[in-house]
Amino acid sequence: MKYQELWNDENTQIMERYDLATDRIAAMVTELGGESGHGAAVMESGDETDRGAGAAESGSQVSRRSAVAEPYRGYFLAAAKFAGQIEELARRQMRDELEELSLEELQQLNRELYEDILPEHYGESYANPAWAAKLLGAEFGPLLSAFYAQMREAIVFAYECRLTDITILWETLIEIYNLFEDGVPSEKSVRDVLYWFHSDYTDVTLTYRIREQLDPELSFARDIILDSDLSDLRYLYRFGEYISQAELQIAGFLNQLPEETIEKMASTYTEGYRKGFEVTGRDLSKKSTVCIRYELGFERMIRAAIRQFEEMGLETILYRAATWSVTKSPNRKIGYHGTPANRQYDYDHRYDQAIYFDKAFKERKLAVLRTAYETYRKQAAQYAGPAVLETFGEDGFQPVNKPEAYTLSKKQEQLTIAYANESMPVVNQYLPGDETSFTIIAFPVPAIGPDFEEIFAETIRINTLDYEVYKEIQQHIIQVLDQGTHVHVTGRNGNETDIRVSLHPLSDVTRETNFENCVADVNIPVGEVFTSPVLAGTTGLLHVSRVYLGDIQFRNLRIRFEDGMVREYSCDNFENPEEGKALIHQEILKNHDTLPLGEFAIGTNTAAYAMAEKFGIVSKLPILIAEKMGPHFAVGDTCYSWSEDSPMYNPDGREVIARDNEISILRKEDVSKAYFGCHLDITIPYSELGDIVVMCADGRELPVICGGRFVAEGTEGLNAEL
Repeated sequence: MKYQELWNDENTQIMERYDLATDRIAAMVTELGGESGHGAAVMESGDETDRGAGAAESGSQVSRRSAVAEPYRGYFLAAAKFAGQIEELARRQMRDELEELSLEELQQLNRELYEDILPEHYGESYANPAWAAKLLGAEFGPLLSAFYAQMREAIVFAYECRLTDITILWETLIEIYNLFEDGVPSEKSVRDVLYWFHSDYTDVTLTYRIREQLDPELSFARDIILDSDLSDLRYLYRFGEYISQAELQIAGFLNQLPEETIEKMASTYTEGYRKGFEVTGRDLSKKSTVCIRYELGFERMIRAAIRQFEEMGLETILYRAATWSVTKSPNRKIGYHGTPANRQYDYDHRYDQAIYFDKAFKERKLAVLRTAYETYRKQAAQYAGPAVLETFGEDGFQPVNKPEAYTLSKKQEQLTIAYANESMPVVNQYLPGDETSFTIIAFPVPAIGPDFEEIFAETIRINTLDYEVYKEIQQHIIQVLDQGTHVHVTGRNGNETDIRVSLHPLSDVTRETNFENCVADVNIPVGEVFTSPVLAGTTGLLHVSRVYLGDIQFRNLRIRFEDGMVREYSCDNFENPEEGKALIHQEILKNHDTLPLGEFAIGTNTAAYAMAEKFGIVSKLPILIAEKMGPHFAVGDTCYSWSEDSPMYNPDGREVIARDNEISILRKEDVSKAYFGCHLDITIPYSELGDIVVMCADGRELPVICGGRFVAEGTEGLNAEL
């Protein structure tokens, strides 16, 4: 493996600590009444609990029984046995033995590694905070469950041959075990170990996270994609992710498609990326790397995309979704990943950082972030931005809120927001928003139902609709919108939406516009016009009966705005309305008390809507496609966050002047008050949409849509699909 060679020096340096830690854990298995996982000598536990090799100091090699009391023995035995699995896995990977396994053997290994958190076993897993609290008590259960969940990320560290990451986990397990050897410790002493573990090693975990996003030499996934026989589905198990039938099915399906179809899918994606630079006037020739984010199973398309990007002069970076709680986003996976083994497991542990996130930790993380970007500043200067492939079609996830799972305190919510506000200028210093771009495309997965293949073909058609046709139609819509002071949007068929959106004044309509004419470049497929509204006067109710935001389907989502800011919100996801509010606060408001309306748009892709209606999949479409199927409202930052000062022009040559609002303009005084680090689109589908009417200063009312149908001159052709 090319990638593995990068780790030879570091692994050699850490090997003594690694061996000490794994030997000590093997001894723990015997001490706790189990059988050693890899036949290492059984060693007496030492008294040393310092960080580093001391935490794994072995003492004399004499068999004995552990002094750890019940009910904690079971936890440490399970953790130590899991460590034994990882030890064997890592050594087999470094000897390239996994390459020789059959498909059936790889599937068995994959299941053994992940079965502890699969839904059928999760009810009695230490990774389940509710079960851990039941067995270990309310004090220790959630703490030890969170660490057990962090330990489980060693699976991917073993596949990537990252022995340092494994070593620091095992040393921390030994340190906690030593506390329980001396009797039942205080909850604070265990929490302190975990606090300092995450804090001390932030310079390892966060620094690597920055590097893997920028450095093409970290080619683990790229090597697999380019070097494997993709017709042999054993390659999927080389990534180390949980592999479900979904990945096997989509990879098998892509293998059946003709090469010209694969090339078309990839070129739509890569050309959209190139056009993103072209339409914004940014110079792609100054960049040399692009990051691909995707979901496993699409490797055949990704291989074609890698080669097409190379023809543009861009080397690809592929990095895994975050594994350390320090670097994870609580709301989404950023990077390549497979289908989650258990979405409830991910949901239960999304806020495990509550164990250690305080003001000191925030400052520590910011300091490491600055140092990391400075270390990789040359790679950052060459980075052009991400190209993202999303999937859709899985059933919605209905989370269970467990009182045993960690949540952020109010103070911690404020600290995470402060960190986001203070980290964004650091990131923007090294990755200026006006020098990078992106693209996003989406495809269905077999879970969407028996019409999968037909839906897939329709999605390819939608992703390649005629750019010029939509550009002209959308220009007609913009000409109407630019005559108004605000836009009035109402619902129908039970939809209670009634909201007025304020627009920026135009000093010269021949040279200025409020709305960007968005065709198929950064956001594929084609089909929307959008603006950053004026907040003052933007008031009313946004209501959607069902909408997917990430993995979660919100039912009867209602958000009320006053002067552009969220004031009230609710949903019907839980019997207890307060649980629904908490879900919105976490998943939509991203733990802010309020957010501005950062975008108002009108989607024009009636072809996508017709497809969704035909196959009954409206509720399963991702935001990327759904936002093109009606008006949508984004809470959070504006469409142009961090790039407001960069001019933007429509194809007709007019400048889009609506790049700021009353919040984002505060960057000129205090940048920490200008941005929220989030932007989430919520769409009203045509079936629930009543009217969109432009209100003019002279009292005229100019309809764009009436009764869910386009009526503005030059837009009637959009109704054919409806």
